[in-house]
Amino acid sequence: MRLRARWLILLALALGAGAVGLVWQRDMRAIEAQLAASARVIQTGFGPVAHATGGQGAPVLAIHGAGGGHDQGALLAQAFLPEGTGWIAPSRFGYPGSSLPADPSTAAQADAFAELLDALGIERVALLAMSGGVPPALQFSLRHPERTQALILLSLAPYAPLTAEEQDLPVPLWLYDALFATDLPLWAVLRLAPRALAPIFDARPELTARMTAPEAAFLDAMIAAFLPVTGRRAGLANEGAAIDPAHPIDPGAIRAPVLIVHAADDRLTPLATAQFTARGVPGAETRILDTGGHLLLGHHDEVRQRIAAFLATHFPAEAQ
Repeated sequence: MRLRARWLILLALALGAGAVGLVWQRDMRAIEAQLAASARVIQTGFGPVAHATGGQGAPVLAIHGAGGGHDQGALLAQAFLPEGTGWIAPSRFGYPGSSLPADPSTAAQADAFAELLDALGIERVALLAMSGGVPPALQFSLRHPERTQALILLSLAPYAPLTAEEQDLPVPLWLYDALFATDLPLWAVLRLAPRALAPIFDARPELTARMTAPEAAFLDAMIAAFLPVTGRRAGLANEGAAIDPAHPIDPGAIRAPVLIVHAADDRLTPLATAQFTARGVPGAETRILDTGGHLLLGHHDEVRQRIAAFLATHFPAEAQ
């Protein structure tokens, strides 16, 4: 009887694992299909570049951060731009739908953006960039100043000549590595307890307690947008390109109007980057929030209003 019971337990475990595997495969196929359907791909001198679009009128180029893609860029645009504003959200190098070329520098990323705009027949844009999207956005303004109407920079990631400072990361590095090794661990956590991943985005309990309903939806969507992580690992591995000494960025050479928003309690990207950029850019508008963390939680309404006023001045509809 004991032997039979053991076999029954093993059979139940095998059936359970098989069922989990089928659900995982089904979910991943649906996620990948949705990701592909939500973007178009154009060929550039740097390989394919995927991009999503939305809104009306002359678009803002929405540049995603680390671990993102065109889907994360779309979330940024929808969360922070005035309702109805047109936007284009490309996948940076190594992220879904975009290749990782031989030269994956932030300067090359900026030139790829320019080729994307050429293909879309767009001459000038404002740029909205967050975190790891900030360095290539700055490079775009330096390399293509005639095409840069304005820059909106949120939660700025370090870039050369700065270095990546030692941060008080909200979760240990080994957990990042484990979660991003394959799709299965992240999928399992998202299935069982998606908010358990909130600390990866610096969404700490004291911040999530003050979230509005739209901010909560934004956080949940950002967490879900990590899948498929296997389609983002090449981009994640290339984030160090921002601090490559061979491609430094001089904020003092930027001539476009710039709005900088950063939270003093951001544990993912150092406040020092925002301060360095604000000191360097002539006439930069700067808003340093006391709280909010990396995702500026608790302040989205304020930030959106500030961005709307900035765009009304520097990217007015009648000038588009």
